[in-house]
Amino acid sequence: MATTTLDKVQVDGITLAYREQGSGPAVLLLHGWPTSSYLWRDVMPPIAERNRVIALDLPGFGASDKPPGARYDFDFFERALDGFLEALGVEQTGLAVHDLGGPVGVHWALDRPQRVTKLALLNTLIYPEFSEAVMAFINACTDPQLREQLTSPQGLEAAMRLGLADEAHVTDEMLAAVREPFQTKAARRSVADAGIGLSLEGFTDIAQRLSSLTMPVRVIYGEQDRILPDVAQTMGRVQRDLPQAQSTALAGCGHFLQEEAGPEIGSELARFFAE
Repeated sequence: MATTTLDKVQVDGITLAYREQGSGPAVLLLHGWPTSSYLWRDVMPPIAERNRVIALDLPGFGASDKPPGARYDFDFFERALDGFLEALGVEQTGLAVHDLGGPVGVHWALDRPQRVTKLALLNTLIYPEFSEAVMAFINACTDPQLREQLTSPQGLEAAMRLGLADEAHVTDEMLAAVREPFQTKAARRSVADAGIGLSLEGFTDIAQRLSSLTMPVRVIYGEQDRILPDVAQTMGRVQRDLPQAQSTALAGCGHFLQEEAGPEIGSELARFFAE
């Protein structure tokens, strides 16, 4: 499958890796913690039938650089996105976001609404009222001992298993893809830092300005999310802030819904972005 090949580009001295398929109007896919563009591998082909679909490894993740000591804040990720899209010659794009990619992508879009043609939200966090599960994650990324456990091969496997409604979707290939980028202590430290670099002020800013977005919005989320157990409430609030949003809840899916229903989600997003 074409999505297995990674391309790379230099942005501000950082190497960013990405997968690309198809041609036509651009659609950018942003993953979250601790995944990479690999998460979108089964989602991309249906979208690529009508669009140029691009899945980025955010800095700190996947095969992209993981600069040690970087401040993985909103500004850092937004500079990376601006430089990345400029390097690929993309002026306007559809945007689909998941997990940590949600606040990163939405905050970026709020300052550049004219560049985002359509927005799709998968299981993600948007608002500053964090659940107990998210607070526990932040604590684990902050505490040196817990951080080591969380980002170890065993910890990453546990995170992926927790994020699936059906563990039958856990494969050796998938686990290898999640673990491979974090072989070194420095890489594991960077992914922990990237997990907690976004400021509460940025989330507050999103909450205050979200209703200003006027582009079409599609919401697709797995109901059995143990990583973001308040996802239904989050998406209900999104629906109130963005009344144009069309929402679908997938009963048999967890947090990493792309692993459980990739082609189905791809078909839904293909229709949305091609309309």
